[in-house]
Amino acid sequence: MKVYTKTGDKGTTALFGGTRVPKDHIRIDSYGTVDELNSYIGLIRDQEIDSHYKTILIEIQDRLFTVGAILATPQEKEVLKNGKLRLENLGIIDSDIELLENEIDKMDESLPPMTHFVLPGGHPTVSHCHIARCICRRAERLAVHLSHNEHVPEIAITYLNRLSDYLFVLARKLSSDLKAEEVKWIPRK
Repeated sequence: MKVYTKTGDKGTTALFGGTRVPKDHIRIDSYGTVDELNSYIGLIRDQEIDSHYKTILIEIQDRLFTVGAILATPQEKEVLKNGKLRLENLGIIDSDIELLENEIDKMDESLPPMTHFVLPGGHPTVSHCHIARCICRRAERLAVHLSHNEHVPEIAITYLNRLSDYLFVLARKLSSDLKAEEVKWIPRK
């Protein structure tokens, strides 16, 4: 199988099911941003961090492939001609969100309470987490925008929302683990 197909040379691409749309279609932007997020999480996973975080990040990357597949599938193509679901055995389920929530809670237990906003930074690994969090928020906004006009399973949007929370807490936890300086945001008086 060749990497290049030449089918997108005129500015269109195929969704799951074969429907062709312009490459700047909101659906493409949505799952493209999820792909960008997935790549950035790979960068976080490549840092010198605890193996537990790496294991969770691999699980998150796997789930993000699923979110991307969901976003790449128009509702009218969700069911195959034989009646089976196109994305059978794929999906985001409640336990995927519960995993993120449990991990957030575990990290939060060892952190001091939030009393102020912090400026992103303090260590390259922490900064990568903050960038991933911002990409995740953008992916969520795009998925919500897409949902105004086309079907997007609510659980996919919920997953992205919870993932951005996870990435924020991971940034705080890694700041602590790496003894990075947390700079408080101080509003002007």
